[in-house]
Amino acid sequence: MRVLALFLAALLALPLAAQDSLPPAPYAYQQLEDPAQEAKAMALMHTLRCLKCQSQSIADSDAPMAGDMRHQVRTRIAAGEDPEAIRQWLVDRYGDYVSYEPRMTASTWPLFAIPLLFLLVAGIILWRRIGRRPEGGSGEVYDEADL
Repeated sequence: MRVLALFLAALLALPLAAQDSLPPAPYAYQQLEDPAQEAKAMALMHTLRCLKCQSQSIADSDAPMAGDMRHQVRTRIAAGEDPEAIRQWLVDRYGDYVSYEPRMTASTWPLFAIPLLFLLVAGIILWRRIGRRPEGGSGEVYDEADL
């Protein structure tokens, strides 16, 4: 029974081991020869999020997926494609989350509206608490002996 369980565990883990055994894409760690093209590629790569790391740009990440994305960016820049067209291709492929510069669309407008709504509510609360003080004072004055 143990042998069967170990065999099944190894069989299920096999695809995980196969993913990182592939060599990196050619332009994953190799810069373009033209400095102007490399500057365009690096500027774009710093605005794209690594989907595996989620807190790093693809320029800073060592994840294999980020290397593949760097390769795609550099290959397309070398072919003369516009950086915004490359960004749009990656957004179409991976979704809006891949970009650090989100666009306002039908699915992302709450991300822009909710902070404004919170500020509006906070402003109303502050205005009601601070802005509407009585003009003539508080009315009654209490003495310590009354308490």
